[in-house]
Amino acid sequence: MRKNLCITLSLVLCFLLCFPVSAATKKELNKDKKENENKLNKVNEQINDIEDEKSQAEAGLDASQALLVELLANVEIIKGDIENKEAEIEQAQADYEAAEAEERRQYKAMCARIRYMYENGNTSSDYIEILLKAENISDAINKAEYAEKLYEYDRALLENYQEIKAKVAELKASLEEEMEELQEIEQEYEEQEKVLNATIEEQRRTVEDFSSKLAEAKSQAKAYQKKIDEDNAQIARIAAAEKEAARKAAEEKAAKEKAAKEKKKKEEEEKKKREEEGPPEESGEEESPPPEESGSDEPVSGGTGQEIANYARQFVGNPYVPGGTSLTDGCDCSGFTMSVYKHFGYSIPRNSGAQAAYGRGVSYEEAQPGDIFCYAGHVGIYLGNGQIVHASTQATGIKISNALYRSVISIRRIV
Repeated sequence: MRKNLCITLSLVLCFLLCFPVSAATKKELNKDKKENENKLNKVNEQINDIEDEKSQAEAGLDASQALLVELLANVEIIKGDIENKEAEIEQAQADYEAAEAEERRQYKAMCARIRYMYENGNTSSDYIEILLKAENISDAINKAEYAEKLYEYDRALLENYQEIKAKVAELKASLEEEMEELQEIEQEYEEQEKVLNATIEEQRRTVEDFSSKLAEAKSQAKAYQKKIDEDNAQIARIAAAEKEAARKAAEEKAAKEKAAKEKKKKEEEEKKKREEEGPPEESGEEESPPPEESGSDEPVSGGTGQEIANYARQFVGNPYVPGGTSLTDGCDCSGFTMSVYKHFGYSIPRNSGAQAAYGRGVSYEEAQPGDIFCYAGHVGIYLGNGQIVHASTQATGIKISNALYRSVISIRRIV
């Protein structure tokens, strides 16, 4: 009996000595966890901002690359036009040289005929000779007309080649002018290409910079999440130890109560026996006081978690309004949770970041209807069966979603 009493006293003493240390450690862990949750919320907000800025930078890069592709296609077209224009100019030059050569040939032929006629008498005597040798007036007219036609032919042929040469020269000048214009356009395109390439390179560096920042922020978020998980694990271990200590304390208390009852029963039996045998002898022992009755101090709340979940569900379909707190006219995510809990007399913080650190943290396995599910910059009320009701977006309003539709940062119990 004495051995058992010593063991019991040792366990009680150990519990009394260890439990305050555990409680203090648990308090520190909860504080550390809250700090890391706040840091994680801030990092997640930074991640969202960086992702938005990166998306804008990538959109700008895509637009610039599309412009570059279009510009390069235009450059290829203009180069083809320049090649065609060069061929046209070469042909015009060849035509001009041919017309010039034919003009010189015709001019020399005409000069030769005139010189021949001059060397053999002047043109007027030639015409007189033609008339005198004519057999009749009709023959004379015919010969005169022939001589005149020969002269007109030479002159018309020469003028024709002179006209051709002038037209070819004009065409060549026009083609050369068009060529200069095409070359100016090509040069302008090349300058635009340089500017676009420089812009694209700068945009690529910007996107890479955002990618680096995003990777760094995600690494920080991962580190904070790991620390939160570690704190949760330690808190769970401490809670399990506290539960085990409480169980042992309850067992010891029950054993003491049982021993006291047995002792009291035995004393009553002995007293009864003494009364039957004769007047009881006085005893210096005092009667053991009755065992203390155990009680519980349950908090009084305005509604159960299930009642809160059922109340929140009835607002599905109502609008999402940034900054709003009206369950009927419109609210945002934290305004929705705050107003639902306010209906039951609970006062919780206004913004999602503060709500993520309010109340008591529970695991997903422990989640019950009415708990607040906290995400990066967002909150919702758990309905049970893996579903939440939340003020989602301006496009969808208040709706029911899968509770794990995005990463859960923490789950808070208010009730």
